[in-house]
Amino acid sequence: MNKRSPITNNQQPITKIYSYGHQTIDASDIKAVTTALKSSWLTQGPTISKFENALNKKFGGKFASAVSSGTAGLHLIALGLGWKKDDVVITSPITFLASANCAVYVGATPDFADINERTYTLDPNKLEEKIRFYLTQNKKVKAVVAVDYAGNPCDWNALKTLKDKYDFQLVNDYCHALGAEYERDIKYPAKYADAVNLSFHPVKHITTGEGGAVLTNNELLNKKIKTLRTHGMTKDDSELEKNDGPWYYEMHEPGFNYRITDFQCALGISQLKKLDRFLKKRRAIAKYYDKVFGRDKRFIIPSVSTNAKHAYHLYPLQIRFDELNISKKIFFDKLKQKGISCQVHYVPVHLQPFYRKNYGFKSGDFPIAEKFYERELSIPMYPSLTENDLEYISSTIIETLNRAK
Repeated sequence: MNKRSPITNNQQPITKIYSYGHQTIDASDIKAVTTALKSSWLTQGPTISKFENALNKKFGGKFASAVSSGTAGLHLIALGLGWKKDDVVITSPITFLASANCAVYVGATPDFADINERTYTLDPNKLEEKIRFYLTQNKKVKAVVAVDYAGNPCDWNALKTLKDKYDFQLVNDYCHALGAEYERDIKYPAKYADAVNLSFHPVKHITTGEGGAVLTNNELLNKKIKTLRTHGMTKDDSELEKNDGPWYYEMHEPGFNYRITDFQCALGISQLKKLDRFLKKRRAIAKYYDKVFGRDKRFIIPSVSTNAKHAYHLYPLQIRFDELNISKKIFFDKLKQKGISCQVHYVPVHLQPFYRKNYGFKSGDFPIAEKFYERELSIPMYPSLTENDLEYISSTIIETLNRAK
């Protein structure tokens, strides 16, 4: 194997850039999209239903609604589950903004519970403490949005126990975890959650360009989401106040244009057929990283619960910057100069200016999440990485850390 070393000032600049994630598109994907583009339907056609059925078959759930993005999916879940002003919705502080923003969109009150130090997912014990706090204030938590962070399933048995005990709605923000397993079951999401949200952004396991979907076993919820994704319009005879003819429709509440196109869904169907292969490669990459970084005490590699199988949307590598007295920002910049464009997932949501100013959150509220943020780097993780690529990435990270001041 030809070992590739990081560049120095005397070498030619690196031409290959390694981002933290990247889509994998091949000739069959292009053919699928081309076929859809040549069909009679570009949007609101039969390919959307085919994609929804394929999602149900792969991940479980009786019903699926494909939408324009994962963020749109969370918004529609919030509307479909009836969240409103003064409802409390709890999620993880280590997640994308949309997991909390969906509560804000409908006037509900967002709050957080800290993560588990080992799994990086919502800590059921911290969640129960927060629920009990609200009960002392004569308030009941309406819903919990649990995030399968990086592709690692939450402790769903514990979350389901809390759901039954305290009677709240449970949402799985499953955008990172397509193909993960819990209790040896790839179809776990809808078994535990009232609604399951998916994303098909290019860095995710499969892509439709932009896009998302909602899975559920609740027929009424699915029907409402499908109506709201198309401006709130319905032609269902059982819902119409009158019927002037086959063209007639009614709107009983305002919805949105959160539709996805047929050619996007054609790409999704093609991509979904490759998911198992993508997962196999992602897990092999994680195994490589585990071996390299796991023997160095300066790093903390992601752990996986014994009853789960990680999907590795991300490989969140923690580096003990605080103990090493090394600047994360300088380290990040040096890696970028050497062609490795990492990312950080995530800036804790409660520390965003909007949440501090409007809801009173502050530094120190969720110490485990905040310490995780200080240490975490998402390093390149996508199926097209070769062993030479992995050797370069890992050796560069280690050598850059060795030279850091």
